Amino acid sequence: MSERLDIRLTALYPDFSRSRLKGLIEAGLVKVNGEVVLKPGEKVEETDAFDVTIPPPVPAEPEPEDIPLDILFEDDDILVLDKPAGLVVHPAPGHNTGTLVNAILHHCPNLKGIGGVARPGIVHRLDQDTSGVMVIAKSQVAMNALAKDFSSHNNIRKIYCAIVHGVPNPAEGHIENLIGRHKCNRKKMAIVTENGKIAITDYRTLSTHPKPVPENVWEPGSMISLVECNILTGRTHQIRVHMASIGCPIVGDTAYGRKSADKTIFPAPDRQMLHAQRLELRHPTTRKPMTFEAPLPECFNRYLEIP
Repeated sequence: MSERLDIRLTALYPDFSRSRLKGLIEAGLVKVNGEVVLKPGEKVEETDAFDVTIPPPVPAEPEPEDIPLDILFEDDDILVLDKPAGLVVHPAPGHNTGTLVNAILHHCPNLKGIGGVARPGIVHRLDQDTSGVMVIAKSQVAMNALAKDFSSHNNIRKIYCAIVHGVPNPAEGHIENLIGRHKCNRKKMAIVTENGKIAITDYRTLSTHPKPVPENVWEPGSMISLVECNILTGRTHQIRVHMASIGCPIVGDTAYGRKSADKTIFPAPDRQMLHAQRLELRHPTTRKPMTFEAPLPECFNRYLEIP
């Protein structure tokens, strides 16, 4: 008799709640007959073979780790840094150590407890493979002020640069819609008509370039573009979803991009080409306007032939 996968696992693993098992399924930690299944409602049979990977518990409090930081500015209230691609912002299943939080706890020993135990100092975040400017709160007063500004989108301006496949048409545009969880893949976001949050991105094309390909390979009309994105909201994967929605996905984006097109670029991208280049804010205590910039990473310049 068929039944839902999450219900079946609840019977097999009585020590786990159904919500916990749903989380394991959506995280790709459950296999049915050797195949990963991502839908808790997937129909299964009693004779099916189930393989559930239980990740080790995450420590209640992240530990300090001596990880180098590229610091752009620091005072008693805030720390502004240029996060490299590949660095996870805070501990999570599969990334319990080696995160930005572990690094800033080493740099700022008094940070513990500010804004919460698990994510001290974290006001906003960047995806693991996105580089660029981030601000960290070093005091509870700073945390409260910055959290209010980021939540209301007042006094905050975030400018990103991305290398995308193709040439945006029009060259400048305004994208406004709802973004919510993808109905089939809960790890992804999607443009939705209901049960989403408003997402607004203004973009403009800065330059276009022939797609770099191996020697003796010629692809007529194949272009990439450097695009600047000003996000007026801060939804998960917002720029990645929005650029893909206009037919110009970000180069190297394994979730929303074009894997076949990425394979023809030389050298092949080893990250998504998305960089938080500029952050404008008001200092949380002085309220003085401040602007911080992080130069484009070398891998961007390589594709764009910038000296």
